[in-house]
Amino acid sequence: MNKVVNITSLFSICLVFTFAGTATADESLEEAVRRDYDEHLGSLFEYFHRNPELSFRETKTAARLAKELRFAGARVTTGVGGTGVVGMIHNGPGPTILVRADMDGLPIREQSGLAYASTRTQTGPDGNEIPVMHACGHDVHMTSLVGTARRLIANKGRWSGTVMLIGQPAEERIGGAKAMLADGLYERFGVPDHALGLHVISGGATGRVSISEGSTASSADSVDLVVHGIVSHGAAPQNGKDAVYIAAQIVVALQSLVSREINPLASGVVTVGSIHGGRKHNVLADEVKLELTVRADTQVIREKLLAGIRRIARGVALTHGVDEAHLPSVDVVESTPPNENDPATVAIVKRGIARELGEDAFYTLLRDSMGAEDFAYFVETKHDVPGAYFAIGGSPQAVLDAAAAGGPPAPFHHSPFFKIDPLNSIVTGVRAMTAAVLELLPAR
Repeated sequence: MNKVVNITSLFSICLVFTFAGTATADESLEEAVRRDYDEHLGSLFEYFHRNPELSFRETKTAARLAKELRFAGARVTTGVGGTGVVGMIHNGPGPTILVRADMDGLPIREQSGLAYASTRTQTGPDGNEIPVMHACGHDVHMTSLVGTARRLIANKGRWSGTVMLIGQPAEERIGGAKAMLADGLYERFGVPDHALGLHVISGGATGRVSISEGSTASSADSVDLVVHGIVSHGAAPQNGKDAVYIAAQIVVALQSLVSREINPLASGVVTVGSIHGGRKHNVLADEVKLELTVRADTQVIREKLLAGIRRIARGVALTHGVDEAHLPSVDVVESTPPNENDPATVAIVKRGIARELGEDAFYTLLRDSMGAEDFAYFVETKHDVPGAYFAIGGSPQAVLDAAAAGGPPAPFHHSPFFKIDPLNSIVTGVRAMTAAVLELLPAR
Protein backbone atom coordinates (compact mmCIF):
# COMPACT_ATOMS: atom_id res chain seq x y z
CA MET A 1 0.00 0.00 0.00
CA ASN A 2 2.83 2.37 0.88
CA LYS A 3 4.46 1.63 -2.47
CA VAL A 4 1.28 2.56 -4.37
CA VAL A 5 0.93 5.82 -2.43
CA ASN A 6 4.53 6.77 -3.17
CA ILE A 7 4.18 6.06 -6.88
CA THR A 8 0.93 8.00 -7.04
CA SER A 9 2.43 10.94 -5.21
CA LEU A 10 5.43 10.94 -7.51
CA PHE A 11 3.16 10.83 -10.55
CA SER A 12 1.13 13.78 -9.23
CA ILE A 13 4.26 15.85 -8.68
CA CYS A 14 5.54 15.07 -12.16
CA LEU A 15 2.15 15.86 -13.66
CA VAL A 16 2.07 19.29 -12.06
CA PHE A 17 5.56 20.17 -13.16
CA THR A 18 5.05 18.79 -16.66
CA PHE A 19 1.95 20.85 -17.26
CA ALA A 20 3.46 23.88 -15.57
CA GLY A 21 6.02 23.68 -18.33
CA THR A 22 9.33 23.13 -16.58
CA ALA A 23 12.02 24.95 -18.56
CA THR A 24 14.87 22.92 -19.98
CA ALA A 25 18.39 23.82 -18.93
CA ASP A 26 19.02 25.93 -22.05
CA GLU A 27 15.51 27.37 -22.40
CA SER A 28 15.08 31.09 -21.70
CA LEU A 29 12.11 32.51 -19.83
CA GLU A 30 10.80 33.97 -23.08
CA GLU A 31 11.01 30.60 -24.85
CA ALA A 32 9.28 28.87 -21.94
CA VAL A 33 6.44 31.40 -21.87
CA ARG A 34 5.92 31.29 -25.64
CA ARG A 35 5.79 27.52 -25.51
CA ASP A 36 3.35 27.71 -22.61
CA TYR A 37 1.20 30.13 -24.63
CA ASP A 38 1.05 27.73 -27.56
CA GLU A 39 0.27 24.75 -25.34
CA HIS A 40 -2.04 26.27 -22.76
CA LEU A 41 -2.22 30.02 -22.14
CA GLY A 42 -3.58 30.93 -25.58
CA SER A 43 -6.65 28.74 -25.22
CA LEU A 44 -7.09 29.92 -21.63
CA PHE A 45 -7.12 33.55 -22.78
CA GLU A 46 -9.76 32.75 -25.40
CA TYR A 47 -11.89 31.06 -22.73
CA PHE A 48 -11.75 34.13 -20.51
CA HIS A 49 -12.48 36.44 -23.45
CA ARG A 50 -15.46 34.41 -24.66
CA ASN A 51 -16.96 34.13 -21.17
CA PRO A 52 -16.82 37.52 -19.39
CA GLU A 53 -18.87 38.15 -16.26
CA LEU A 54 -20.02 41.32 -14.52
CA SER A 55 -18.59 42.74 -11.30
CA PHE A 56 -19.24 40.57 -8.22
CA ARG A 57 -20.87 38.01 -10.55
CA GLU A 58 -17.62 36.38 -11.73
CA THR A 59 -18.57 32.89 -10.47
CA LYS A 60 -17.52 30.82 -13.49
CA THR A 61 -14.49 33.03 -14.11
CA ALA A 62 -13.34 32.62 -10.51
CA ALA A 63 -13.91 28.85 -10.67
CA ARG A 64 -11.78 28.54 -13.82
CA LEU A 65 -9.04 30.76 -12.40
CA ALA A 66 -9.01 28.75 -9.17
CA LYS A 67 -8.78 25.51 -11.15
CA GLU A 68 -5.83 26.84 -13.17
CA LEU A 69 -3.94 28.01 -10.09
CA ARG A 70 -4.53 24.68 -8.33
CA PHE A 71 -3.36 22.82 -11.43
CA ALA A 72 -0.21 24.95 -11.46
CA GLY A 73 0.49 23.92 -7.87
CA ALA A 74 -0.86 26.75 -5.70
CA ARG A 75 -2.98 26.25 -2.58
CA VAL A 76 -6.24 27.99 -3.48
CA THR A 77 -9.05 29.56 -1.46
CA THR A 78 -12.19 30.86 -3.15
CA GLY A 79 -15.05 33.11 -2.08
CA VAL A 80 -12.82 35.80 -0.56
CA GLY A 81 -14.69 39.10 -0.64
CA GLY A 82 -17.49 37.51 -2.67
CA THR A 83 -15.96 35.87 -5.73
CA GLY A 84 -12.28 36.60 -4.99
CA VAL A 85 -9.60 33.94 -5.44
CA VAL A 86 -6.39 33.59 -3.42
CA GLY A 87 -3.62 31.22 -4.49
CA MET A 88 -0.65 30.70 -2.17
CA ILE A 89 2.76 29.36 -3.21
CA HIS A 90 4.90 28.65 -0.16
CA ASN A 91 8.53 27.97 -0.98
CA GLY A 92 10.59 28.31 2.18
CA PRO A 93 11.52 31.34 4.27
CA GLY A 94 11.48 34.83 2.83
CA PRO A 95 9.18 37.76 2.04
CA THR A 96 5.63 37.52 0.72
CA ILE A 97 4.85 39.06 -2.67
CA LEU A 98 1.24 39.77 -3.68
CA VAL A 99 0.48 39.55 -7.41
CA ARG A 100 -2.97 40.74 -8.41
CA ALA A 101 -5.20 40.31 -11.48
CA ASP A 102 -8.74 41.63 -11.88
CA MET A 103 -11.51 39.39 -13.22
CA ASP A 104 -14.65 41.34 -14.19
CA GLY A 105 -15.98 42.33 -17.60
CA LEU A 106 -18.09 45.30 -18.70
CA PRO A 107 -21.74 45.72 -19.76
CA ILE A 108 -20.84 46.25 -23.44
CA ARG A 109 -21.90 44.38 -26.58
CA GLU A 110 -18.68 43.33 -28.31
CA GLN A 111 -18.18 44.47 -31.91
CA SER A 112 -14.49 43.65 -32.29
CA GLY A 113 -14.97 41.14 -35.12
CA LEU A 114 -12.70 38.66 -33.36
CA ALA A 115 -13.33 34.97 -33.98
CA TYR A 116 -13.49 34.46 -30.22
CA ALA A 117 -15.62 37.55 -29.50
CA SER A 118 -18.00 37.40 -26.57
CA THR A 119 -21.68 36.82 -27.22
CA ARG A 120 -22.41 36.36 -23.54
CA THR A 121 -25.21 38.07 -21.66
CA GLN A 122 -25.79 38.19 -17.94
CA THR A 123 -28.36 39.50 -15.51
CA GLY A 124 -27.27 42.93 -14.31
CA PRO A 125 -27.86 44.63 -10.95
CA ASP A 126 -31.19 45.99 -12.23
CA GLY A 127 -32.47 42.51 -13.10
CA ASN A 128 -32.21 43.01 -16.87
CA GLU A 129 -30.26 40.77 -19.22
CA ILE A 130 -27.33 42.71 -20.70
CA PRO A 131 -24.37 41.91 -22.99
CA VAL A 132 -20.95 41.50 -21.37
CA MET A 133 -17.46 41.98 -22.81
CA HIS A 134 -13.85 42.01 -21.69
CA ALA A 135 -13.18 45.52 -23.00
CA CYS A 136 -10.38 46.45 -20.61
CA GLY A 137 -7.92 43.58 -20.77
CA HIS A 138 -8.82 41.71 -17.60
CA ASP A 139 -8.66 38.50 -19.62
CA VAL A 140 -5.00 39.31 -20.34
CA HIS A 141 -4.39 40.02 -16.66
CA MET A 142 -5.85 36.70 -15.48
CA THR A 143 -3.98 34.71 -18.12
CA SER A 144 -0.76 36.49 -17.20
CA LEU A 145 -1.37 35.66 -13.54
CA VAL A 146 -1.71 31.97 -14.37
CA GLY A 147 1.35 32.13 -16.61
CA THR A 148 3.36 33.79 -13.86
CA ALA A 149 2.27 31.15 -11.35
CA ARG A 150 3.33 28.39 -13.73
CA ARG A 151 6.75 29.98 -14.32
CA LEU A 152 7.42 30.54 -10.64
CA ILE A 153 6.44 26.99 -9.71
CA ALA A 154 8.49 25.57 -12.57
CA ASN A 155 11.47 27.48 -11.19
CA LYS A 156 11.04 26.96 -7.43
CA GLY A 157 14.70 26.10 -7.15
CA ARG A 158 15.60 29.71 -7.96
CA TRP A 159 13.76 31.54 -5.18
CA SER A 160 12.62 31.40 -1.57
CA GLY A 161 9.57 32.97 0.06
CA THR A 162 5.82 33.13 -0.52
CA VAL A 163 3.77 34.37 -3.47
CA MET A 164 0.13 35.41 -2.94
CA LEU A 165 -1.83 35.25 -6.21
CA ILE A 166 -4.99 37.37 -6.20
CA GLY A 167 -7.97 37.03 -8.55
CA GLN A 168 -9.87 40.19 -7.66
CA PRO A 169 -13.55 40.81 -8.42
CA ALA A 170 -15.23 44.09 -9.35
CA GLU A 171 -12.36 46.35 -10.37
CA GLU A 172 -14.71 48.10 -12.78
CA ARG A 173 -16.92 49.03 -9.83
CA ILE A 174 -13.85 49.84 -7.70
CA GLY A 175 -15.17 47.60 -4.94
CA GLY A 176 -13.48 44.21 -5.20
CA ALA A 177 -10.15 44.96 -3.52
CA LYS A 178 -11.91 46.65 -0.62
CA ALA A 179 -14.26 43.66 -0.28
CA MET A 180 -11.36 41.18 -0.16
CA LEU A 181 -9.58 43.20 2.52
CA ALA A 182 -12.81 43.54 4.50
CA ASP A 183 -13.10 39.74 4.34
CA GLY A 184 -9.78 39.45 6.15
CA LEU A 185 -7.40 38.94 3.23
CA TYR A 186 -4.31 40.05 5.13
CA GLU A 187 -5.44 38.59 8.45
CA ARG A 188 -6.09 35.18 6.89
CA PHE A 189 -3.20 34.92 4.43
CA GLY A 190 -0.59 37.31 5.81
CA VAL A 191 0.46 40.88 5.09
CA PRO A 192 2.60 40.99 1.94
CA ASP A 193 5.97 42.71 1.92
CA HIS A 194 5.28 44.04 -1.59
CA ALA A 195 2.22 44.19 -3.86
CA LEU A 196 2.44 44.02 -7.67
CA GLY A 197 -0.08 44.53 -10.44
CA LEU A 198 -0.10 45.13 -14.19
CA HIS A 199 -2.47 46.49 -16.82
CA VAL A 200 -2.40 45.93 -20.57
CA ILE A 201 -2.73 49.20 -22.50
CA SER A 202 -4.24 49.64 -25.95
CA GLY A 203 -2.14 52.30 -27.67
CA GLY A 204 1.09 51.04 -26.09
CA ALA A 205 3.33 48.92 -28.30
CA THR A 206 3.56 45.22 -27.50
CA GLY A 207 6.77 44.15 -25.85
CA ARG A 208 7.06 47.48 -24.01
CA VAL A 209 6.61 48.25 -20.31
CA SER A 210 5.88 51.52 -18.51
CA ILE A 211 6.59 51.87 -14.80
CA SER A 212 7.13 55.01 -12.75
CA GLU A 213 7.25 56.30 -9.21
CA GLY A 214 4.40 58.21 -7.61
CA SER A 215 0.85 58.51 -8.89
CA THR A 216 -0.20 55.92 -11.47
CA ALA A 217 -3.98 56.17 -11.08
CA SER A 218 -6.36 58.75 -9.66
CA SER A 219 -8.81 58.35 -6.84
CA ALA A 220 -12.39 57.78 -7.90
CA ASP A 221 -15.51 58.48 -5.88
CA SER A 222 -19.02 57.84 -7.19
CA VAL A 223 -21.31 60.31 -5.47
CA ASP A 224 -25.11 60.24 -5.27
CA LEU A 225 -26.51 63.72 -4.65
CA VAL A 226 -30.27 64.03 -4.08
CA VAL A 227 -31.91 67.46 -4.19
CA HIS A 228 -35.24 67.83 -2.38
CA GLY A 229 -37.98 70.31 -3.30
CA ILE A 230 -41.66 70.99 -2.66
CA VAL A 231 -44.26 70.16 -5.31
CA SER A 232 -46.32 72.96 -6.79
CA HIS A 233 -48.07 73.82 -10.05
CA GLY A 234 -45.62 74.96 -12.71
CA ALA A 235 -47.70 78.11 -13.18
CA ALA A 236 -47.35 78.99 -9.47
CA PRO A 237 -43.72 78.25 -8.61
CA GLN A 238 -43.85 80.59 -5.62
CA ASN A 239 -45.88 77.97 -3.76
CA GLY A 240 -43.13 75.34 -3.87
CA LYS A 241 -39.41 74.72 -4.14
CA ASP A 242 -38.21 73.71 -7.61
CA ALA A 243 -35.76 70.83 -7.22
CA VAL A 244 -34.84 70.96 -10.94
CA TYR A 245 -33.83 74.63 -10.72
CA ILE A 246 -31.88 74.08 -7.51
CA ALA A 247 -30.14 71.03 -9.00
CA ALA A 248 -29.18 73.03 -12.10
CA GLN A 249 -27.63 75.72 -9.90
CA ILE A 250 -25.67 73.05 -8.02
CA VAL A 251 -24.36 71.52 -11.27
CA VAL A 252 -22.99 74.89 -12.39
CA ALA A 253 -21.60 75.79 -8.97
CA LEU A 254 -19.74 72.48 -8.69
CA GLN A 255 -17.53 73.48 -11.60
CA SER A 256 -15.99 76.20 -9.44
CA LEU A 257 -14.35 73.54 -7.24
CA VAL A 258 -11.67 72.69 -9.78
CA SER A 259 -11.49 76.04 -11.57
CA ARG A 260 -11.39 78.26 -8.47
CA GLU A 261 -10.46 76.19 -5.42
CA ILE A 262 -7.77 73.78 -6.64
CA ASN A 263 -4.22 74.77 -7.49
CA PRO A 264 -4.06 75.06 -11.32
CA LEU A 265 -0.98 72.81 -11.29
CA ALA A 266 -2.84 70.08 -9.38
CA SER A 267 -5.38 67.68 -10.89
CA GLY A 268 -9.05 67.21 -10.16
CA VAL A 269 -12.30 66.40 -11.94
CA VAL A 270 -15.93 66.76 -10.87
CA THR A 271 -18.28 65.40 -13.52
CA VAL A 272 -22.06 65.16 -13.24
CA GLY A 273 -22.84 62.14 -15.36
CA SER A 274 -26.54 61.68 -14.70
CA ILE A 275 -29.54 63.84 -13.79
CA HIS A 276 -33.01 62.41 -13.15
CA GLY A 277 -36.03 64.28 -11.80
CA GLY A 278 -39.55 65.51 -12.41
CA ARG A 279 -42.61 63.79 -13.78
CA LYS A 280 -44.60 66.32 -15.84
CA HIS A 281 -44.28 69.56 -17.81
CA ASN A 282 -46.30 71.70 -15.42
CA VAL A 283 -45.37 70.24 -12.03
CA LEU A 284 -42.43 71.40 -9.92
CA ALA A 285 -40.18 68.42 -9.15
CA ASP A 286 -39.88 67.44 -5.51
CA GLU A 287 -36.71 65.40 -6.08
CA VAL A 288 -33.77 65.36 -8.50
CA LYS A 289 -31.00 62.75 -8.38
CA LEU A 290 -27.49 63.59 -9.58
CA GLU A 291 -24.74 61.02 -10.10
CA LEU A 292 -21.18 62.33 -10.02
CA THR A 293 -17.68 61.00 -10.52
CA VAL A 294 -14.91 62.76 -8.62
CA ARG A 295 -11.21 62.26 -9.42
CA ALA A 296 -7.97 63.42 -7.79
CA ASP A 297 -4.30 62.46 -7.76
CA THR A 298 -3.73 63.12 -4.06
CA GLN A 299 -5.71 62.37 -0.93
CA VAL A 300 -5.62 66.06 0.05
CA ILE A 301 -7.31 67.17 -3.20
CA ARG A 302 -9.74 64.27 -3.00
CA GLU A 303 -10.93 65.26 0.47
CA LYS A 304 -11.19 68.93 -0.56
CA LEU A 305 -13.39 68.09 -3.56
CA LEU A 306 -15.72 65.83 -1.57
CA ALA A 307 -16.07 68.40 1.22
CA GLY A 308 -16.71 71.08 -1.40
CA ILE A 309 -19.54 69.10 -3.00
CA ARG A 310 -21.31 68.84 0.35
CA ARG A 311 -20.76 72.52 1.09
CA ILE A 312 -22.01 73.72 -2.32
CA ALA A 313 -25.07 71.45 -2.32
CA ARG A 314 -26.07 72.69 1.12
CA GLY A 315 -25.27 76.33 0.37
CA VAL A 316 -27.20 76.50 -2.91
CA ALA A 317 -30.25 74.89 -1.31
CA LEU A 318 -30.17 77.33 1.61
CA THR A 319 -29.79 80.23 -0.81
CA HIS A 320 -33.08 79.24 -2.43
CA GLY A 321 -34.94 78.94 0.84
CA VAL A 322 -34.85 75.20 1.42
CA ASP A 323 -35.23 74.45 5.11
CA GLU A 324 -32.87 72.28 7.15
CA ALA A 325 -35.17 69.27 6.94
CA HIS A 326 -35.04 69.23 3.12
CA LEU A 327 -31.36 69.91 2.42
CA PRO A 328 -29.67 67.74 -0.26
CA SER A 329 -28.16 64.39 0.74
CA VAL A 330 -24.64 63.54 -0.49
CA ASP A 331 -23.46 59.91 -0.34
CA VAL A 332 -20.23 58.35 -1.61
CA VAL A 333 -21.32 54.94 -2.89
CA GLU A 334 -18.17 53.63 -4.58
CA SER A 335 -14.62 54.81 -4.00
CA THR A 336 -10.92 54.09 -4.27
CA PRO A 337 -7.96 56.17 -3.14
CA PRO A 338 -5.25 57.37 -5.56
CA ASN A 339 -2.62 54.76 -6.36
CA GLU A 340 0.95 55.66 -5.44
CA ASN A 341 3.89 53.52 -6.56
CA ASP A 342 6.59 53.06 -3.93
CA PRO A 343 9.92 54.40 -5.28
CA ALA A 344 12.07 51.69 -3.68
CA THR A 345 9.82 48.88 -4.98
CA VAL A 346 9.73 50.46 -8.44
CA ALA A 347 13.54 50.53 -8.55
CA ILE A 348 13.79 46.82 -7.72
CA VAL A 349 11.01 45.79 -10.11
CA LYS A 350 12.43 47.90 -12.91
CA ARG A 351 15.85 46.29 -12.43
CA GLY A 352 14.35 42.82 -12.75
CA ILE A 353 12.28 43.69 -15.83
CA ALA A 354 15.29 45.35 -17.48
CA ARG A 355 17.35 42.22 -16.92
CA GLU A 356 14.66 40.11 -18.62
CA LEU A 357 13.34 42.43 -21.37
CA GLY A 358 16.23 44.87 -21.82
CA GLU A 359 16.48 48.58 -21.05
CA ASP A 360 14.94 49.52 -24.39
CA ALA A 361 11.67 47.81 -23.41
CA PHE A 362 10.66 50.76 -21.23
CA TYR A 363 8.53 53.64 -22.46
CA THR A 364 6.79 56.57 -20.80
CA LEU A 365 3.03 56.25 -20.63
CA LEU A 366 1.53 59.71 -20.91
CA ARG A 367 -1.64 59.94 -18.84
CA ASP A 368 -4.43 61.69 -20.72
CA SER A 369 -7.22 60.97 -18.27
CA MET A 370 -7.82 60.49 -14.56
CA GLY A 371 -8.56 56.80 -14.69
CA ALA A 372 -8.78 54.97 -11.36
CA GLU A 373 -7.64 51.58 -10.08
CA ASP A 374 -8.64 49.89 -6.83
CA PHE A 375 -5.27 48.14 -6.69
CA ALA A 376 -4.62 51.13 -4.41
CA TYR A 377 -6.47 49.36 -1.58
CA PHE A 378 -3.83 46.62 -1.45
CA VAL A 379 -1.14 49.21 -0.71
CA GLU A 380 -3.07 52.08 0.93
CA THR A 381 -4.04 50.14 4.03
CA LYS A 382 -3.22 50.39 7.70
CA HIS A 383 -0.32 48.06 6.91
CA ASP A 384 1.17 50.49 4.34
CA VAL A 385 2.30 47.81 1.87
CA PRO A 386 4.83 49.14 -0.69
CA GLY A 387 3.57 48.48 -4.19
CA ALA A 388 4.40 48.77 -7.87
CA TYR A 389 1.77 48.88 -10.61
CA PHE A 390 2.96 48.88 -14.22
CA ALA A 391 1.61 48.88 -17.76
CA ILE A 392 2.38 46.57 -20.67
CA GLY A 393 1.72 47.49 -24.28
CA GLY A 394 -1.10 45.70 -26.06
CA SER A 395 -1.10 47.09 -29.62
CA PRO A 396 1.07 45.79 -32.47
CA GLN A 397 3.50 48.39 -33.79
CA ALA A 398 1.91 48.12 -37.25
CA VAL A 399 -1.42 49.30 -35.80
CA LEU A 400 0.28 52.25 -34.10
CA ASP A 401 2.22 53.14 -37.25
CA ALA A 402 -0.98 53.08 -39.33
CA ALA A 403 -2.71 55.33 -36.79
CA ALA A 404 0.22 57.76 -36.84
CA ALA A 405 -0.07 57.91 -40.64
CA GLY A 406 -3.70 59.00 -40.40
CA GLY A 407 -5.38 55.63 -40.15
CA PRO A 408 -7.82 54.52 -37.47
CA PRO A 409 -6.51 54.59 -33.90
CA ALA A 410 -6.12 51.43 -31.87
CA PRO A 411 -9.53 50.74 -30.27
CA PHE A 412 -9.30 52.02 -26.71
CA HIS A 413 -10.49 50.58 -23.42
CA HIS A 414 -14.22 50.33 -22.71
CA SER A 415 -14.95 50.43 -26.43
CA PRO A 416 -17.05 47.72 -28.13
CA PHE A 417 -14.21 47.49 -30.69
CA PHE A 418 -11.48 46.98 -28.07
CA LYS A 419 -8.87 44.40 -28.98
CA ILE A 420 -5.20 43.82 -28.34
CA ASP A 421 -2.55 41.33 -29.42
CA PRO A 422 -2.99 38.56 -26.81
CA LEU A 423 0.12 36.55 -27.67
CA ASN A 424 2.68 39.31 -27.26
CA SER A 425 0.77 41.04 -24.47
CA ILE A 426 0.61 37.89 -22.36
CA VAL A 427 4.18 36.84 -23.12
CA THR A 428 5.40 40.29 -22.06
CA GLY A 429 3.13 40.30 -19.02
CA VAL A 430 4.32 36.91 -17.78
CA ARG A 431 7.98 37.68 -18.41
CA ALA A 432 7.80 41.08 -16.73
CA MET A 433 5.82 39.90 -13.70
CA THR A 434 7.91 36.77 -13.21
CA ALA A 435 11.10 38.83 -13.40
CA ALA A 436 9.67 41.37 -10.95
CA VAL A 437 8.76 38.70 -8.39
CA LEU A 438 12.12 36.95 -8.70
CA GLU A 439 13.92 40.27 -8.19
CA LEU A 440 11.98 40.89 -4.96
CA LEU A 441 12.58 37.40 -3.57
CA PRO A 442 15.91 36.01 -2.31
CA ALA A 443 17.61 33.40 -4.46
CA ARG A 444 18.04 29.88 -3.12
